[in-house]
Amino acid sequence: MVLLTATIEEKVFKDPVHKYIHVRDSMIWDLINTREFQRLRRIRQLGTTFMTFHGAEHSRFSHSLGVYEITRKIISQFERNQYADWPTEERMLCLCAALLHDVGHGPFSHSIEPVFEVDHEHWTCEIILGSTEINRVLRRAGDDFPKRVADVIRKDYPQEIVVHLISSQLDADRMDYLLRDAFFTGVSYGTFDLDRILRVIRPYKGHIVIKESGMHAVEHYLMSRYQMYWQVYFHPVTRSSEIILRHILKRAKALHNQGYEFQFLLEPLPALFEGRLTMAEYLMLDESFMQMTLMRWTLEKDAILADLCDRFLNRRLFKYVELDTRDQELVGQVRHDMEKAGLDPDYYLEIDFPSDLPYDVYQPGKMTGKAPILLLSDSGQIREISERSEVVRSISGVHKGNYKLYYPREWLLERSACLSHETRSLLQLG
Repeated sequence: MVLLTATIEEKVFKDPVHKYIHVRDSMIWDLINTREFQRLRRIRQLGTTFMTFHGAEHSRFSHSLGVYEITRKIISQFERNQYADWPTEERMLCLCAALLHDVGHGPFSHSIEPVFEVDHEHWTCEIILGSTEINRVLRRAGDDFPKRVADVIRKDYPQEIVVHLISSQLDADRMDYLLRDAFFTGVSYGTFDLDRILRVIRPYKGHIVIKESGMHAVEHYLMSRYQMYWQVYFHPVTRSSEIILRHILKRAKALHNQGYEFQFLLEPLPALFEGRLTMAEYLMLDESFMQMTLMRWTLEKDAILADLCDRFLNRRLFKYVELDTRDQELVGQVRHDMEKAGLDPDYYLEIDFPSDLPYDVYQPGKMTGKAPILLLSDSGQIREISERSEVVRSISGVHKGNYKLYYPREWLLERSACLSHETRSLLQLG
């Protein structure tokens, strides 16, 4: 049995965001060196965003280390100041949950989840609880320790203060990915004063709170988050690449279900298509595997699958026009015209709206499922931040953006004679 307090000679990762990431606990070091965690080196943090911002090649591995480091710094600050409201016995539980919170992510981040109805949080908990190297390392701390880590990630752990360090409106996960994504995309929107936030964050009566004097640092964080969502995460070019990738996978799944004979179809793809993935098969799925598969599929006899893969790999993305509303009659006309022009609208047309994305801007209250940001006054009163901040009220619940209709512009230009006046006008085809 290895004690939770077992230490090792300090290991240090050089990190472009946090400068250094410090590992002093043997359990953390051993978790990092498991095959399941090392797999995260082969999963990009931002899915297909590298198609838009060429520097966005960073991995879930580096992000997970960053979340661990921010959590470690917060807990160290709590321990140095000996806050009575912090349960010191939960230190290792928090660090493990922070490190492992994304271990179940599949290739291209969130892009494949809706096609195959897989959920990265489900697979994260399966990896933690299953017959894995990670589970064996965690069980050194006790047979129930893997379940406790999974409960934190599922947000079922009874001590909310532990959960909120990892998952809330101001958590270590969000703080790392904003800074890290801003750094690697080369934008300045996501920068904020992390050191200031770490100095004013407190445990208080079962909650994670911010000293009211630190409100302006949190306002800066929320403004940065708002800008990152609209300038990076909701970027329409990134959405185009995600749509094409999703259509590739939808087409491949449909072909498999129809009995199509692929020239190239390695395990575990049939299991993925049929919804029967085992743990070992799921762990085989990384972006190296998927990139190789897409390359081979450019040679498939199915013209739609081959073209979509070529578009994705060589960045021949769909163009888009903005729509004021989701006019079903107008979209129906476009679909009809595309079919007349010899294009399948199920794979070459899509309406997109940012509210469908897995990211959200700050909204107060419990409606988001994330714990709100709480301010602690000098008198000991707790208030939700939008009650005190005009800046936060101004961006909370702001719904921005229009519907976008994505389509292969160059093909429709070639076939414009087959299109109605309404379609040519909508798609700006002259």
